Amino acid sequence: MFFQILVFAALATTTFSTLTTNYYDYTCPNALSTIRSVVKDAVQKENRIGASLLRLHFHDCFVNGCDGSLLLDSTPSMDSEKNANPNINSARGFEVVDAIKQAVDEACGKPVVSCADILAV
Repeated sequence: MFFQILVFAALATTTFSTLTTNYYDYTCPNALSTIRSVVKDAVQKENRIGASLLRLHFHDCFVNGCDGSLLLDSTPSMDSEKNANPNINSARGFEVVDAIKQAVDEACGKPVVSCADILAV
């Protein structure tokens, strides 16, 4: 019995926790080109937004890994990183991430991309 549990745990770990660089090739082939297109349009409107998106990615990944936590809004029970003193009036580009998320969801026909992945791309 113990051996069966051990084998199942090993299979589950290798099967469900595999990260791949081509994930969106299967789940939504248009995801990366859609992200590129929205970022390109945003940069054409305001050329500093590329640097702002890069800064969002840095601050999102700096402490506990890339998890999109910088993009969360505050709630009554939690103050978000977005509203932390170092980020107020400094971190920007949130609306571009929202626009990318909306465009990718529409291109894929369903919510498939995470905001953390959007920042990473």
